[in-house]
Amino acid sequence: MPKVMLRRTEEGMTLYVPKQDLEEKVLEIEHPGPGQWGGKIKLVDGSSFVVDVMPEEPKLPITVRAKRG
Repeated sequence: MPKVMLRRTEEGMTLYVPKQDLEEKVLEIEHPGPGQWGGKIKLVDGSSFVVDVMPEEPKLPITVRAKRG
């Protein structure tokens, strides 16, 4: 599972995959909160990644393990 970085920019949330030098805007998060955050993350380019569900939205930026979904 690659590590990805999620961060918030002026345009919205982005996901960055360092080894692929891929940075895309997040279109949708399966569990946006409150109570749960994470799951399947859909990107503007049509790809998606799955991150572990967390009990609340983490402070961004954060690096997490993800798998292609």
